[in-house]
Amino acid sequence: MPTEKPQRPIDTESSADPNLSSALSQAGTRFKRGENGEVDVMDAVGGVRGMVEALLPGFLFLCVFIATANLYVALAAAGSVALVFSLVRLAQRGSLVQSLSGFVGVLICAWSSLRTGDAADFYLPGLLLNGLYALLVLVSIVFRWPVLGFFYSFLRNESETWRAEPARLKAYTVATWVIFAMFVARLAVQVPLYFADNVPLLGIARLFMGMPLYIALLWLTWMMTRKPADVASTDLS
Repeated sequence: MPTEKPQRPIDTESSADPNLSSALSQAGTRFKRGENGEVDVMDAVGGVRGMVEALLPGFLFLCVFIATANLYVALAAAGSVALVFSLVRLAQRGSLVQSLSGFVGVLICAWSSLRTGDAADFYLPGLLLNGLYALLVLVSIVFRWPVLGFFYSFLRNESETWRAEPARLKAYTVATWVIFAMFVARLAVQVPLYFADNVPLLGIARLFMGMPLYIALLWLTWMMTRKPADVASTDLS
């Protein structure tokens, strides 16, 4: 008579995607950290090179358009530099997404402005994207899954505990409100300029409220959400 094989208990954690927990637990290893363990925010957004690649196409578009009042020349300048950045990254065997995302973004903005012949529409995709981000961030707060808590907790190896600790949940919620305020501020400043067709001021606002503001608030929210023990150890060092 055949004997029954003993049933193994179901491990609910490992029965999920076996690669997911490993990937998430290693999510923070890509980020450069200082001697005190803090994430280097500039490195996380691509360093100086990442900032130049993010800002230069828009800067060239604005400068060339102001100088020439010619939409096609301005778009050619922005598209050309974005294409060069992409080709250099591809030549250095960068990931396809990372290499092409900037160029594709400029192409979308160019299509938007060419569709209407209005230079202000170069900035329309960015405005729509900011509105979408603001909505998603707000939803994450309402459902008590603040988006910064989701990402920062992986970097701090507290992904399984932060929502169970009221103080941590509150800290990440407040920090996520800061990011939500950034998106709202961008829209509050830039949407009236868009409807006024004030391309110079819209372009300047887009530059200063883009990557520089984003980096500053990433650093601020990271510092805001440190654990008291981490703050104390940093002060002592």
